[in-house]
Amino acid sequence: MRLAMIEDKTLPLEELEPVYLDRGIFFGDGVYEVLRSYNGKIFAFQEHLQRFARSLNEIQITGIDIDQIRAKVQKSFDAAGIADAKIYFHITRGSGPRDHVGCADLKPNFFLTVSELPDATVEKAKGIAVSTHPDWRWKRCDIKSLNLLANVLARMDAAKKGCTEAIFVDESGFITEGAASAFFAIFGKQLQTTPITANILPSITRKYVLDAGKNIGLEIIEKSFTPQQSSQADELFIAVTTKDIVPVVKFDDKVIANGRPGQYTKLLIQKFQEFTM
Repeated sequence: MRLAMIEDKTLPLEELEPVYLDRGIFFGDGVYEVLRSYNGKIFAFQEHLQRFARSLNEIQITGIDIDQIRAKVQKSFDAAGIADAKIYFHITRGSGPRDHVGCADLKPNFFLTVSELPDATVEKAKGIAVSTHPDWRWKRCDIKSLNLLANVLARMDAAKKGCTEAIFVDESGFITEGAASAFFAIFGKQLQTTPITANILPSITRKYVLDAGKNIGLEIIEKSFTPQQSSQADELFIAVTTKDIVPVVKFDDKVIANGRPGQYTKLLIQKFQEFTM
């Protein structure tokens, strides 16, 4: 007899609800997106959907109508009635017996949540502390996949150190990005960030930050840099969908500049807000 156990309940495997056989649970076999809204309008909707479509294509989940995904997201957002919302959704390859290859006729599973955004006012005003962590992730971080265990462990380590974010460092000693954010440094009037490669997520927020940097007269440098160079920067900050730009005032226990958000970071926050109006 084939059986399954959920907590203390045992039942025949055939009676198990498909959700418990989701390949997202077994293998992280799926991709996701996180969007946000400002004053009742979803920000960068098209860019997020394009990235989502690319992720689906890269892991060969087919048959998904992106226009239908757009409609589902919009319908859920409208129903929630949250002006400043965080919208999370993912698609997995489907549900079935645990098998690496799986059946060819699996039906993809869709899941979505809409919730209130965390308040980042204090973090933006005072800045945050970050700590470095070895980049243990897989080599296709350009795909926004559900495989996030390395990110989870890094952020847990950061939290134990009293830090808000973990900054990944690769085997060559260079910073890649944050565990849940893009990472930036300002040296003089240069805004520097790691170039997009297969090990960097093509962040939507990153794109808008670079545009904002150009708008305030900063030179954009897409070049890898080290933790030591970061600790000597004039300003540091992270960028993430749910919080936009957040100043970094402490890096691996090293206070950055005077320990307060820098002038250009403040200007970038203001310029970024113009994109959201």
